[in-house]
Amino acid sequence: MQIKFGTDGWRGLIARDFTFDNLSLVAQATMDYLNREGLGDKPLVIGYDRRFLSRDFARRVAEVAAGNGIRVCLTDGYAPTPAVSWAVHDLGAGAGVMITASHNPPEYSGFKVKEAYGGSARPATTKILEEIVAYNVANGRRVVDCPFEEALRKGLIQMFDPCESYFHQINRYVDLNLIARAGIAAVVDPMYGAGSGFIPRLLSGVDEIHAAENPAFGGIPPEPIGDNLMELSALLKNGRYQVGLALDGDADRIGAVDETGEFFSSHCIFTVILRHLIEHKNLRGGVVKTVSTTRMIDLLAEKFGLPLYETPIGFKHICELMLAGDILMGGEESGGLGVKGHIPERDGILMALLLLEAMAVSGKGLRQLLNETMDEIGHFFYRRIDRRIEDSAKEQLINSLTAEPPAEIAGRRVSGTNFSDGFKFIFENGDWLLIRPSGTEPVLRLYSEASEADQVDRLLRAAGAIAGV
Repeated sequence: MQIKFGTDGWRGLIARDFTFDNLSLVAQATMDYLNREGLGDKPLVIGYDRRFLSRDFARRVAEVAAGNGIRVCLTDGYAPTPAVSWAVHDLGAGAGVMITASHNPPEYSGFKVKEAYGGSARPATTKILEEIVAYNVANGRRVVDCPFEEALRKGLIQMFDPCESYFHQINRYVDLNLIARAGIAAVVDPMYGAGSGFIPRLLSGVDEIHAAENPAFGGIPPEPIGDNLMELSALLKNGRYQVGLALDGDADRIGAVDETGEFFSSHCIFTVILRHLIEHKNLRGGVVKTVSTTRMIDLLAEKFGLPLYETPIGFKHICELMLAGDILMGGEESGGLGVKGHIPERDGILMALLLLEAMAVSGKGLRQLLNETMDEIGHFFYRRIDRRIEDSAKEQLINSLTAEPPAEIAGRRVSGTNFSDGFKFIFENGDWLLIRPSGTEPVLRLYSEASEADQVDRLLRAAGAIAGV
C-alpha cells in the first residue's frame, strides 16, 4: 500500500492498513531519515496511547530503531502526546514517535512524528518520509531490527516516565496554587484516552469520568465535540460543577462544557484563552488560526494590535509559523491549541488548565467570559456539518469550484475568497462559508460562521446544494 501522512501523521485501520508489516516499513524509513540527517546519534522518544495494540506497536518501532543503532527512550506506560512531545524537547532527542490515532474511531491506529523542537513534523519532513518508504519498498530495502528484550539488555532501549518533567513545565506555565485556592468545581472527561488521570494528578479535587482503560472508548470516538459529551453536559446541568473539560484520545485537543451545561467549542476556548494570555499574563505576539477557525480571533487580534496569520488546516502549519517568529497563540477548529513559552505543539491538558486559570483570575464562568468579549467585538454563530461524498463526486466538485467559483451564494455577493485549503467564501460583513473535501476520507466538510444564526443555516444549505449532498 502507499503510505501517506495526513494532517498529523499516518493513520489506518488496524489489521488492514495499520499492520505490523506496514508499521515496520514506516519505522525503517523514519530511522533512515534520522541517520541521514545526522540525528541518529541522539535518542528517539517513543510513546503510545491506550488503543488496541498501541503498546505492541510502540515496541515494534523501538525494535526497528534499536536495529538501526538509534537509542530509544520508551514511555513506561501510556502517555498523552503533549507529554511525549515535551520529552523530545526536554531530553534533546533527535525526534519522537507517538503511536496514536488521536480522535479517530477505535478501529484506527496511527504514527505521529515529532521533530527535535517537540512539535508536529513539518510538511516537508513527512513528504520526505513518504518518499523514503516508497523508495525502500521499490528497492527491496530490508527492515533492520533488534528483538525487544535483547535491545533492553544492551541498553539500546530505556524505559522512562515522561510525566515528571512535563508536570514541572505545566506548573511553571500555570498558577496551579491560584486555581486550587479558587475552589472551582471541575470535572474532566478524558474519553478513556491517554489523558486519563493527568489533570487530577496536577489538581487534587478535580473529578474525572471515563478514566478506565477501554480501547473501544465506550462506543464513542474520543473526539471532544458536543455530540460526544452528553454525559459531561448532564453533570454540568445538574448544578454540581462549574466547568467540564474534555480531552481527545491522545490529549492534544480540548473541548469543554460551560457553567450552563452547553458545549463550549474550540472557537470559544481559543477566544477566552487568547484574551487571558494578553490581559492577565501580559503576553504579546502574533496569532495564528486555520482557515476554518472563528473570526472572533481576527477581531481580538485587531483589538490588541497583534499580527494575524491564517493557514491551511493542520497544526503542522501553525507549528511552522511558531518556529519562524514570535507567535503568542495558534489554534484550529478541531480543538488543537498551542501557546508561546511552551513547545510549538497542541496541548489539551495545558489548555484545560489555562481555562481554569482564566476562571480563577476573573471569578467568572466560561460563558460569562465569552459573552463579555462578544459584547465588545460582536456575537457570532458557527456550525460544521459533514456529508459523505464519493471520490468521483468529490473530484468533480473540486474541479468545478476551481474553474468557476460562484460569485453569489444564498443570494449574497461573495466579496473575498481563500482557496488555500478547500474553498472559503467571504461575504461583505465578514460572514463566511467553507467547502472542504477531506483529503483522506470520502467526506465533505461544510463550515459557516455568521453574525446571525439563520444565516449560518442558509449558507450551509446553499453549500449542500452546490455540492449535491
